[in-house]
Amino acid sequence: MPAPLWLFADQLGPHVHDTDAHRDREVVLVESARVLRSRPFHRQKLHIVLSGMRHLADELGDRATYLRTDTYREALEQVGRPVVVHEPTSFAAADLVERLHAEGLVEEVLPTPTFALPRADFDEWAGDRDTFRMEDFYRSQRRRFDVLMEAGEPVGGTWNYDKENREPPPKGVARLDVAGPWQPPEDAIDDGVRRDLEALDLPTVGADGPRWFAVTAAEARRALAHFVQERLPHFGPPEDAMLTEDWAMAHSLLSVPLNLGLLHPLDVAREAESAYRSGDVPLPSAEGFVRQVLGWREYMWQLYWRFGRDYMRDNALRAHTPLPEWWTSLDADAVTAKCLSTALAGVRDRGWAHHIQRLMILGNHALQRGYDPRALSDWFRESFVDGFEWVMPPNVIGMSQHADGGRLATKPYSSGGAYVNRMSDHCRDCAYDPKKRLGDDACPYTAGYWAWTHRHRDLLAANNRTSRAVASMNRLGDLDAVLEQESAREEF
Repeated sequence: MPAPLWLFADQLGPHVHDTDAHRDREVVLVESARVLRSRPFHRQKLHIVLSGMRHLADELGDRATYLRTDTYREALEQVGRPVVVHEPTSFAAADLVERLHAEGLVEEVLPTPTFALPRADFDEWAGDRDTFRMEDFYRSQRRRFDVLMEAGEPVGGTWNYDKENREPPPKGVARLDVAGPWQPPEDAIDDGVRRDLEALDLPTVGADGPRWFAVTAAEARRALAHFVQERLPHFGPPEDAMLTEDWAMAHSLLSVPLNLGLLHPLDVAREAESAYRSGDVPLPSAEGFVRQVLGWREYMWQLYWRFGRDYMRDNALRAHTPLPEWWTSLDADAVTAKCLSTALAGVRDRGWAHHIQRLMILGNHALQRGYDPRALSDWFRESFVDGFEWVMPPNVIGMSQHADGGRLATKPYSSGGAYVNRMSDHCRDCAYDPKKRLGDDACPYTAGYWAWTHRHRDLLAANNRTSRAVASMNRLGDLDAVLEQESAREEF
């Protein structure tokens, strides 16, 4: 009899457990109470993870052994014989598996099956480089997997359509004219998860709420089909735009099933490509989505391992401000700035906000105010339903906070209120004026941008991508007053 297959909560897809190598194995799934209470996770995140595991156990029937124990070790001891397991997706879990392997509770550790590019292949591509360009990696991914390619060249003759995919939202509309996202129906398993979470009295954040994200392979396939057919044709041009009353815009909401291992990224990319080739989806939308899945997501996964476990300690900008209580408690009602309040409310109510809200609203605010990058990365992991351990360090430490000194991104991503005003409808009904940097109605992003630029003026002046910001700052006649105002600001 083959050894049982132990699955982590982000390894739930059929390409993990329903292959020729594993189809005859018993499947072990473990709810670890120690993990559940280890951090103040979002209430809906815990619901999604437990619902996904319990749904899979229900689907597998007698093939599944479902254990609820305090620790993983305790569960494997109950199994009674060594298990096989795929490489986990975090340093901490990998260390645990290594210890269990040494103790004989794990028989074999197999390669991770939930990403397109094996880690060894990335290491070969990266060589001895320490800094990287996502564009180079993305093009190599397209070539390697022959996605949106023709005779070795990108379809349409262009590798990316970033310029076409940075449009502001249509004027005068509260919502995009797009079919809404697919929402799974909840069932008795979800009800049981909700009751158990209430009984456990865990230190969670955020609101409980209806489940918006797929947690089974069947649900994930339906969510993918709905997105490709109904929403992907409209995805590209407004993918960076924000509307106060349209939280999902035309985004896929597939990050959760992807990060649970329910969908394989290559399958997702090929569905988008097929829709383009059949004439149902414009090339900019198809390419923009493929860039997210086969480019950026895979890039973050590889750099998490490449940069190593000490990456979380990087703090090149010497940012040490503790996260404020209204931020960690997701108290969006305590925030006046409409853009920040809207993004924080999205995290509170759904554990989700789209990538521009993460980078240019939440991340930009944290960067300007000097929030501690490690604490911020932990907050994103705990508060977002798709925030697994490997996801956040490169996204937050590197891209959002520039705490790695430029190993990932060539410049910090900070901007004033003008960007938010162009890319959203938030400023229209906000108490702050994006054009003002001084006064009671001065936009905290506009004024904060100049205070941040002054604080890091030497670093920014030495970077040819940001040196003009320092030159512009030096021409401000009211800079001293702005700096005094922002140093005393307590409300946002």
